[in-house]
Amino acid sequence: MKIISIINQKGGVGKTTTVINLASALSQQDKKILVIDLDPQGNATTGLGLSNVEQSDQTIYGILNGTTSISNVIKETKFKGLDLITSNVDLSGLEVETAGDSDRAFLLKTKLTAYLNDSRALYDYILIDCPPSLSLLTVMALVSSNSLLVPLQTEFFALEGLTQLMKTIERIKVNLNPDLKIQGILLTMYDRRNKLSSQVEQEARDYFKDKVYQTVIPRNVRLSEAPSHGVPVLIYDKNCPGSKSYYSFTDEFIAQENNLGSAA
Repeated sequence: MKIISIINQKGGVGKTTTVINLASALSQQDKKILVIDLDPQGNATTGLGLSNVEQSDQTIYGILNGTTSISNVIKETKFKGLDLITSNVDLSGLEVETAGDSDRAFLLKTKLTAYLNDSRALYDYILIDCPPSLSLLTVMALVSSNSLLVPLQTEFFALEGLTQLMKTIERIKVNLNPDLKIQGILLTMYDRRNKLSSQVEQEARDYFKDKVYQTVIPRNVRLSEAPSHGVPVLIYDKNCPGSKSYYSFTDEFIAQENNLGSAA
């Protein structure tokens, strides 16, 4: 069982889209997946067809503020093998509410560890959708995770933001989670007609080498439409370029996992 955070402090880079579609593609390969929506905007929640205007004690906020436990709030989605812990806007108050708690960075890790030790819920992967900021919630996710996956938009300021993220990751590794690894970097919103996309791709590959997945996710209208229907694009239109690239990315992801497993 592996816990992976999908993270980038910039908004609109395809984090939630990647969480939803990776989770969906893995579940289609008979993997058991739990998605944790750790973003107060609750986009992963609505993107998987559930409501983000629920009572707080039925969400991740209720778990983190201690009013409920993980086993009480896990919801089944309409997709086989894919469960979800929902989020809503109340989560944005957590940083202020826990200001006096010196162990607050470990809140999520403690709850997850207790749940996984007690439960017979056998997940292959827990995917955490992080908020678009380097806030307490993101730190909590990084402390809880085995590895992280970074969607990187192929646009001008993308690499600038990434260096900031790398510094944060290094600090977390030194102080809070020495075993944290970068699973990989996924290039998103790729436009083949645009010279800038290929320049950013080249820079990313030069700098991060084989950490950058071979698959790139193109700009695709169907990808943007799917969340408004509450389904992953793989269900909404499985033959569109966005779906094909997410299937290809998932194959690469699983091959990477198998290589890591055989190396271990």
